[in-house]
Amino acid sequence: MGVIARRTALRAAVLGAGSAALAGCGSALDPRGDAGGGVALTVATNAVPGGKNADEADWIEKWVIPRFVAGQKAKGADVRVEFLPSGVDDEQYKTKLALDLKAQAGPDIMGLDGIWVGEFAQARYVEPLRDVAGDGMAGWEGWRQIGPKVRSLARFEDQLYGIPAGTDARVLYFHKPLFRKAGLPTDWRPASWQDVLDAARELKRLEGVTPLQINAGTAMGEATTMQGVLPLLAGAGGWVSKGDRWYGDTPELRAVLGFYRDVYGGGLGDPRLQQEAKGRDKSFERFSEGKLGILAEGDYLWRDVLAPETGTAAMKRRDNDVGYALFPARAPGEGLGGRDHVSVSGGAVHVLNPHTRHPRAAFELLTALHSAAALRARLGDSAMITERDDVNDVVLDQDPMLRFCADKALPVTTYRPPLAAYTAVSLALQEATAQVVAGKSPGQAAQTYREELLEVLGGSDHVIG
Repeated sequence: MGVIARRTALRAAVLGAGSAALAGCGSALDPRGDAGGGVALTVATNAVPGGKNADEADWIEKWVIPRFVAGQKAKGADVRVEFLPSGVDDEQYKTKLALDLKAQAGPDIMGLDGIWVGEFAQARYVEPLRDVAGDGMAGWEGWRQIGPKVRSLARFEDQLYGIPAGTDARVLYFHKPLFRKAGLPTDWRPASWQDVLDAARELKRLEGVTPLQINAGTAMGEATTMQGVLPLLAGAGGWVSKGDRWYGDTPELRAVLGFYRDVYGGGLGDPRLQQEAKGRDKSFERFSEGKLGILAEGDYLWRDVLAPETGTAAMKRRDNDVGYALFPARAPGEGLGGRDHVSVSGGAVHVLNPHTRHPRAAFELLTALHSAAALRARLGDSAMITERDDVNDVVLDQDPMLRFCADKALPVTTYRPPLAAYTAVSLALQEATAQVVAGKSPGQAAQTYREELLEVLGGSDHVIG
């Protein structure tokens, strides 16, 4: 059994384990019962005050809950709400939720990574939102503000399971001062993979500069898949899956791996970065210091990493020195759906516990988390892409880069398959890129990837190509 299969088997064993010990942990309220004649609700996300995602935890505890409770009281409803904090590894958080739901326990509202939705739905741990909240859910005003692309983050098999909690986009960043030195345009808009490679070859002429960083290998983890493989695959017109079947050794995948060969076999990227535990962070530092020319990343790089005052690799002149462009298709018109440009997005989803005793109240709390006022309160003076167009229209106007992502990248974006096998498939894709960086041919790496899929997924019935 290969490493992926072992990890998958272990994960399945954990999710299938008995859950009695964890079913009611962490809450002083019973999410399925009453509190002194009133309604008791709980909400859980992987956030904790003073720790992981502290801003989210503080916002829920100090802004959303007090206002929701006061609003319910004004309507004559006695409602108590408790936030159940968590600040653990995402897989630990996911496993606890799965165990709770299997035992028909757990919080009334919970945050899931978008790629978990299908897995939880297939296990019947969550149900379509309409089935839990009732037909009245369709009348929520917020649906008009969440476009179909973003809403698809919460969909599985044409059913809506919750409300998306923000999203993001992948783009190409470029260092304008380095582009000037290399004689490249500072309004760079690549129209093909060849344009990207050509620019990288010009940057290679600059001493001490790494021309291009496209994440590869397993040390980069999911960043390899999200920032590298999937945008390139979409740009080649390929999918990672179709329904519950997964594409293996396809021409599109070979094209993606061929691009990796051109980058790392052609001396346009630093192969050592792909093998280091902190390689991604080092790529951020190099870009910030003017030692890396082109970097494929999400809008997180702009918002957090390069932020002039608070970033971990702060750039004082970020707004002047950093350019950004859409991922081009392999050639114009060759992207998914005949597109010239592509992107990949992720995000969280808030879902209802199908076993809640108070579905109407829980749905009201769910929508309170996604009201325009709540989202604006959470952001304060900062900006990020939210799920709501009306909020984006206000908060993104002061940030042209995020406005660019919302207006240009989201209309051409795709999302990862929300299936249980995705984690193992993603790891196999990471390994395929690592093999190319190490010198294996794209064809050999694609064949090995297919063999891994056959082992992990249990045979050719689940693999296409």
